[in-house]
Amino acid sequence: MNPQLSSSSIQSIIKSGEGYNAEFKIRVPNKLKELSEEICAFANAAGGILLIGVSDENVVYGVEINNSKRSAIQNSLNEINPHVSTQLYQTEVEGKAIWVIEVDSGPQKPYVLSGAIYVRQGPNTQKLTSVEQMRDFFQQSERIYFDEAPCQEFDESLNLDQGWFEEFRVQSGIFKVIKKKQIIQNLKLVLPNGKMKNGGVLFFGLAPEKFIETAVIRCIAFENINKTQIIDDKSFGGPLIKQYEQSMQWLKDKLAVRYEIEGGGPRKEIWEIPETALKESIINALSHRDYYDKGAKIAIELYADRVEISNPGGLTSAIPLAEFGSKSHSRNPLIFGLFVRIRMVERIGSGIGRIKDQMKSSTLREPLFKTEGMFTVVLYRTVEETVEETVEETVEEIAVLILDAMKLNPKITAKELQTITGLTRRGVEYHLEKLKKEDRISRTGSTKAGRWEVL
Repeated sequence: MNPQLSSSSIQSIIKSGEGYNAEFKIRVPNKLKELSEEICAFANAAGGILLIGVSDENVVYGVEINNSKRSAIQNSLNEINPHVSTQLYQTEVEGKAIWVIEVDSGPQKPYVLSGAIYVRQGPNTQKLTSVEQMRDFFQQSERIYFDEAPCQEFDESLNLDQGWFEEFRVQSGIFKVIKKKQIIQNLKLVLPNGKMKNGGVLFFGLAPEKFIETAVIRCIAFENINKTQIIDDKSFGGPLIKQYEQSMQWLKDKLAVRYEIEGGGPRKEIWEIPETALKESIINALSHRDYYDKGAKIAIELYADRVEISNPGGLTSAIPLAEFGSKSHSRNPLIFGLFVRIRMVERIGSGIGRIKDQMKSSTLREPLFKTEGMFTVVLYRTVEETVEETVEETVEEIAVLILDAMKLNPKITAKELQTITGLTRRGVEYHLEKLKKEDRISRTGSTKAGRWEVL
């Protein structure tokens, strides 16, 4: 374990507030298991620090823990299996006694408490309850979260975006007296050997794409509603926040934006597609994309009738399709936690609902979410359409859903296609015949044991 943190270091953590690697408790909870759950979650993630005697509002109240209570806490921590090495000690901050529990990222994941796995998601601890969630965790544990892995070639003194790092400090409310090195340690951006994690490189590096090739956003504008004619093609690199800002500016230059002035105050921008819906979609892509996928980049595609924002990696198995839009599970919890700190993520698990609400309040068509393979958000524009165009687009959307499903599962049944498309059996049969006539699919083998081939 590392040496015990000094009082000034603890104070800097308190000023930085709760997050992916820090949890505060104003007092010892009646159920000591609550402490063990947090420590178990930290061990399954990047490690962390739990402070007892500090409120959620970063106020130091202090707390007294006698030997008997301390022993009970330690016994509760010892129930984590396999054993987690922790440090439990008292320190003084602002003249008050607070207690610290420290734990490093565990080398023997997964760690289990009372038969359950706990993981850290942003600033919260989540209990994995379904087989799919656990399977996803085992997959992640086997290869380590990408943003927690070291970036061997990154040199902090040469490659860190100092200006953005200072701006982040201000936006996240971290006091200026806290030194950069201490902030980096508090945010768990480096490993014990001093190597910067991929998450730190992506979030604060001057040019992350030099180290992580696909860490860019590609913005492409097409002339019509299909991909036949490209009229603009730009790629944006740099820290993730700069990629977000440049992408939003690119969209603003291309979409219709009108202005409203109320009561002589500052003018209000009204985007053709709600700005918040675009923001949520892009931040979602940056936070949740599969950076292990070296063959694809985040893409923002602008068509005459819609914007499509796609990122590598479909819906994680930790989120059942039935709970899509109400739960959040990030492939990159360190990056997600950093976005939370600067309030780019308002409420965990609420982004999809907010996108839907924004589109509805702007009287636009309901957004479309494609969750297989590439995760894609389709946001429709305010374009006058004929009935024929609308029908044609709807037919093509259904065709794409069927084709994507067949690519993933060539043995998919008509009944399964009904569930995916929401069509009746007769409707599915109509689209299958249409795709066959257009030579887009073919069927080999018998009705029951055959396979679909996407041509």
